[in-house]
Amino acid sequence: MVQQYNIKDTKSHESAYDKKVKELEEELSTTKYNKKTQGHIGLVKAKLAKLKEDYQKKASSKGGGQGFSVKRSGDATVIMVGFPSVGKSTLLNAITNANSPIGAYAFTTLTCIPGLLEINHAKIQVLDVPGIVEGAATGRGRGKEVLACAQSADLVIILLDVFSPGHFNIVQKEIHDTGLRLNQKPPQVKIGKKVRGGIDLGMTVKLTKINEETIKNILKEFRMENCTIVIREDITDDQLIDVIEGNKKYVPGIIVLNKIDMVGKEELERVKELVNPDICISAEQKIGTEELKQLIFKKLEFMRVYCKEIGKKADMTVPLIMRRGNTLKDVCMKLHKDFIFKFRFARIWGKSVKFQSMVVRKLEHKLEDGDIVELHVK
Repeated sequence: MVQQYNIKDTKSHESAYDKKVKELEEELSTTKYNKKTQGHIGLVKAKLAKLKEDYQKKASSKGGGQGFSVKRSGDATVIMVGFPSVGKSTLLNAITNANSPIGAYAFTTLTCIPGLLEINHAKIQVLDVPGIVEGAATGRGRGKEVLACAQSADLVIILLDVFSPGHFNIVQKEIHDTGLRLNQKPPQVKIGKKVRGGIDLGMTVKLTKINEETIKNILKEFRMENCTIVIREDITDDQLIDVIEGNKKYVPGIIVLNKIDMVGKEELERVKELVNPDICISAEQKIGTEELKQLIFKKLEFMRVYCKEIGKKADMTVPLIMRRGNTLKDVCMKLHKDFIFKFRFARIWGKSVKFQSMVVRKLEHKLEDGDIVELHVK
């Protein structure tokens, strides 16, 4: 049996919290996964998640976890996360118009420094923040401020030093513990509360990674004894916990391996096998930085929408940069927030409509890359 814990709001209990987390994490690491232990492991994970959630709520109520004050600008925001001295400032200077301080020692960057990357008509805000260390998610080395800043980003770059591949798992864990889910989609699970009647479980797929008993035990651990749950994909116990907590953010991520000019080919291949980077660069020598710019643009899933005034030809030289899945409402918001309330209809040419010059009256209409939009407002 796994004990339940009550966390009191005192400093003396912060070390007790660490001890309890360590106990549960150790139990997970030492319990061999099989069909017999599947339910127990799921329950331990639920207890661990609940423990951390309660602790974070208490920390937030005392003003912890506030991010750096940075005004969002441009079409998207990208944040670079990594250990101190991995080359974040050098990379920021290489791909943007920023002038971030660079030094041959750790913690050169003490605040958040923004830069602007302009590519394919898009303006992308890139943030250089202080390096994080192990334990950042619980506050070490200004980690909470850095990771809270990452919560508002549209894309996260994990920047690694070719000499320290071991940092990868640590950075990944800190990002995960702060509630970010990189390169994942929200699980197709819907949960609805009800007054009584227990747990009603519905599935449209066969579950191979979690069983019905584990699902119900996890729900009960989060005090959801009365609810309906519909599962439309083969999920894990971790994904179920994420859905229940409902505070996770799903964003794209890029793993960048830096300083490749400082090692031989054989060593580089060895490190690449360990961290499986999306791209290898040298920010100092600007090797691979142009390719990284294009990868950032691609990962952000931008699309071009062209605006047309009534009675005039569309301006095909300067597109409005939107994100895949954006709607007419998003276009209105980007042009002027009053357009949402004054919207009558839009005339659209492009892939998102059945025929050209089609009249669309719903703001929820999803646009496609290359669409031409003629807004009609009151």
